[in-house]
Amino acid sequence: MPRLNQQEQTTFLETPGILLRIACVRADGSPLVTPIWFIYHDDAICFTPRAQSEWFGCLKHDPRVSLCIDEQNLPYRKVIAEGSAELVHDLGEDDRWRDLYREIAKRYVPAEAAEDYVQNTIDQERALYRLPMDKATVKSWRMPHEGEDQTGIWHQRYYAPGTKFSSD
Repeated sequence: MPRLNQQEQTTFLETPGILLRIACVRADGSPLVTPIWFIYHDDAICFTPRAQSEWFGCLKHDPRVSLCIDEQNLPYRKVIAEGSAELVHDLGEDDRWRDLYREIAKRYVPAEAAEDYVQNTIDQERALYRLPMDKATVKSWRMPHEGEDQTGIWHQRYYAPGTKFSSD
């Protein structure tokens, strides 16, 4: 499949309503995957766990993450980013970055309801993490656009040697 170019990737990451699935590691080494809200801000993927969320505990223990952001409808855009999440603001610092949280909320609920959502959850402390894209391993792909080769859209590793779209 074709990779997203930089503008396509930015446009996709700025599309409202698309969830991020964060994979992190529990203290016992087992994986944890959680769908969450996010925002693409200053060339980083930013996300915010509540104090009591299991995945916040995981990140405090081990900041390695794999983030999967994808859509179910055409053109099936996908971005996977792996790296170490950086703690930007710890618990108790919510007032310093609440405006960014308002922007996150506006990506998932109607703008007129976003402030109500923030006010209704204001007593739930949150941390703010980010994964800078320049420090992450990033993979992306999408379905071909009109005029692009429509056959053999999957990576060659998926085709058995000697089959229709194999290069062997």
